[in-house]
Amino acid sequence: MRSFTVEERRTRLARRHFLASPAGDCVADMTASFVGLHATDPATPYLSLWARGVGFRVAHLDAALYEDRTVVKHLAMRRTLWVVNAADLPAVQVAASDRVAATERRKLIADVVKAGIAADGEAWLRKASTAVTTHLDEHGHANARELRAAVPQLSGEYDPAPGKSWGGTGPIAPRVLTVLGVEGHMIRGPNEGGWTTSRPRWTSAAGWLGASDPMEHDAARETLIRTWLRTFGPATINDVKWYFGHTLTWARDGLRDVGAVEVDLGGTPGYVLPDDLELEPGCDRWCALLPGLDVTTMGWQDRDWYLGPHKAQVFDRNGNGGPTAWCDGRIVGGWTQDADGCVAVQLVEKVDAKASKALARKARELTEWLDGVRVAPRFPSPLSKSLSKTATR
Repeated sequence: MRSFTVEERRTRLARRHFLASPAGDCVADMTASFVGLHATDPATPYLSLWARGVGFRVAHLDAALYEDRTVVKHLAMRRTLWVVNAADLPAVQVAASDRVAATERRKLIADVVKAGIAADGEAWLRKASTAVTTHLDEHGHANARELRAAVPQLSGEYDPAPGKSWGGTGPIAPRVLTVLGVEGHMIRGPNEGGWTTSRPRWTSAAGWLGASDPMEHDAARETLIRTWLRTFGPATINDVKWYFGHTLTWARDGLRDVGAVEVDLGGTPGYVLPDDLELEPGCDRWCALLPGLDVTTMGWQDRDWYLGPHKAQVFDRNGNGGPTAWCDGRIVGGWTQDADGCVAVQLVEKVDAKASKALARKARELTEWLDGVRVAPRFPSPLSKSLSKTATR
């Protein structure tokens, strides 16, 4: 059985995640290699691409999203918002988004009835959905506020947590838009805010991307797992299950369909593609600064081989990774911005002088690239919070 050491896995990560050497300048191709880039925090995909591409600018992703339409924002794996290659959207929809959509639709129908908005939640949602899609077909695109004003079928309020201090009454309309989006009927179009905010104008998927043929589920699953395993392998079956937000059976069947080969990860079974067993040659030393929720930080469920003992510092209680500093395939710290907008790195373990200088250089490069823009992680880790307090004193 082929065995992979921690060092070899870190080297594969360096190359296949475009961290030891920069990727090309095609946003769509780089996005496709990861299956998608995390976008729940609107700044994340921009910073993820900056960390991997020489000369990347905000305008490059904006153009891909809103002009060329080669990538789109879409709710998919683990009810997370992603930037995905538009050509991969049919596979993502069938293999990942449909599962999320079924759950979101069921919850929304139940909440409509519970809030007294309608006795028949399913009929209410059907009418509201038809009204929204009809409005978008006639007007092209609209933001959530405009849709609530123009579509009376969206009226109604509910309390997501009755009796809880963190609850409170709010409009039901955003839930409808979420369901229509994850079901593939609508797309998050042009953003009305800056690149660190999310204020999308919704548009119909067919109008934005054109018609596409639906994929068969097993073929879609095979497509996504093959792509993912090429970039993230070797990986455990738990990694596959977690990343795609499915069951162990789903992951097991997908690994079977791509012909994945079992390998040894220091006593733990892992899997790689059958044509991906060659020994990985070494690479030059490298450092990187990655944003919160970066696809590499969040890429595996079994993270000890690159995270070490720093989970409690780098991840919050819900499993969201904060901004991180990397050195030769492992997380060694985090970063934040001080009161002047300068990027500051804080280590959680010792590195040698060469690595320390490289991280300081990356901090200067990121400071220059941000050019005064402040980025506050949407899900700060304990380390991020401590860094922010230190930086603002």
